[in-house]
Amino acid sequence: MLFCFAAALAASPAFGDPSIASKQAEAQSVMNQVQQLDSSLGRAVEAYNFATVKLNQVRADLKANHAQLQVAKQSLKRAQATLSARLVSLYTSDGQSDSLEVLLGASNLDDLVNRISAQDSRVLTQVVHFETEVKAQQVRLKHANAEAAALVRERASEKASIEGQLSTRRALLSSIRGQIAQLRAQEAARQAQLRQELAQRVALQQQQAPAAALSSTVAPVGSPDTTSSGPAPPPTHSSVVSIAERYLGVPYSWGGASPSGFDCSGLVMYVFAQVGVSLPHSSYSQYGMGTPVSRDQLQPGDLVFFDGLGHVGIYVGGGSFIHAPHTGDVVKISSISGWYASTYVGARRI
Repeated sequence: MLFCFAAALAASPAFGDPSIASKQAEAQSVMNQVQQLDSSLGRAVEAYNFATVKLNQVRADLKANHAQLQVAKQSLKRAQATLSARLVSLYTSDGQSDSLEVLLGASNLDDLVNRISAQDSRVLTQVVHFETEVKAQQVRLKHANAEAAALVRERASEKASIEGQLSTRRALLSSIRGQIAQLRAQEAARQAQLRQELAQRVALQQQQAPAAALSSTVAPVGSPDTTSSGPAPPPTHSSVVSIAERYLGVPYSWGGASPSGFDCSGLVMYVFAQVGVSLPHSSYSQYGMGTPVSRDQLQPGDLVFFDGLGHVGIYVGGGSFIHAPHTGDVVKISSISGWYASTYVGARRI
């Protein structure tokens, strides 16, 4: 992440040149501003994701309400048709003076209800019931429409805010482009090394997996359980890290949830979907899934959260995690140190 570049820049020697030292201080200041923008941008993106989750739920409720409304209207029509047919039958009954007297002798609706048969009374009661139901459905529908419209406005506002912050961030980055290019080359070399270390760690875990399974199978009954990290990861999690590793280098894209571009929670959702685990596209919502895990008990495949739940990644072991950091960056491996350590919130085992 860019703050790592700033730290590297600040740590490089100044060779006694005041202008270099001054430039380092200036770059550090700008990088700090960029980091703050990245942080607020990440929270804005996740707020957008969360609003979208709510919007989809409202739309589902709206669809269900619409279907119920149609059923109520159809029932109303059938009840009205039944009543009309009954009244016409009463009026046109040939030679049935009793029925005609019932119809013509009624002075009002209540009188008519009292005069007609119990079956006719039930029909009228159904008409009133369905009319009331239709009106109640319409009220609920209006409320749902208003809520959906408000969420759409909220999403549009979030988008405008994000675009404004992106514009500011690009302007800041352009002022230190030379330093960024140099430090990105250093970061690329570091990522290559981290990839190699991760590949070796995954290969070692795969080699040890059969032995661990055999050990757990032949363990004596009643042997003490010394773990305190909650349930062990399910077998599918052994492949989560390998799957996530495939997308190293994929560009960050806010709202993205495919190999063409990921944001942080989109990457997590996409990777876990491939092992049959469905997660929402929101870091805030993902924190409510699974069970909590203490930091000293983290295992590959656990989710790690930072920055007030505004950022999430997949732990890969060795104190590192894979994540989609921010606009302008790519899916990468980072260490839970520095800024990440200072903003660490917690972890969940899905």
